[in-house]
Amino acid sequence: MKFFIDTANLEQIKEAQDLGILDGVTTNPSLMAKEGISGKEAILNHYKTICEIADGDISAEVLSTTYEEMIKEGEELAALHPNIVVKIPMIKDGVKALKYFSNKGIKTNCTLIFSAGQALLAAKAGATYVSPFLGRLDDISVDGMNLIEEIRIIFDNYMFDTEILAASIRSPMHIINCAKIGADVVTSPLASILNLLKHPLTDSGLAQFVADAKKMD
Repeated sequence: MKFFIDTANLEQIKEAQDLGILDGVTTNPSLMAKEGISGKEAILNHYKTICEIADGDISAEVLSTTYEEMIKEGEELAALHPNIVVKIPMIKDGVKALKYFSNKGIKTNCTLIFSAGQALLAAKAGATYVSPFLGRLDDISVDGMNLIEEIRIIFDNYMFDTEILAASIRSPMHIINCAKIGADVVTSPLASILNLLKHPLTDSGLAQFVADAKKMD
């Protein structure tokens, strides 16, 4: 399973890259705003900086909602760097844009997926990734993990090349369960990734090893 980090924070991206497990980055307008980044020029420059730090695919989201505008904006984003993946919303014009970019050989990430039907349409249109938001479903008392499982079954049935990019991760258990179900990618805040490192028996075992090593001096 690929690990993407879901942030626009450069220090967190560097930390994940240095950890040696980072396969890519996803961002969105909310994450950009959280870092105080606004205005077209600043956003484009920020994407360029992310591409210089991180290896792998970097999802850059269009801010438009009409077909013509998404095409124009997506082509501009794709021209920034070979690793850019154009992030398109799951709307009617978005599906049309997915097909356009697929025909052009430009990678896409269809975002805001909340149903298996939406994922199926995106895959039919040639999306490189679909991003089901499992945490947001959990927030409204719907089991988001069931959606990941449904999409996995459908994609396997018809051998779609589209990858399942599990998004809206809330905890390390989300990551583990996505891996068990067979999500191709998980995009997560750095904290959830780092929490995979933690186990009390690891801590107590290491403390014992260190204490015993000191006795040997």
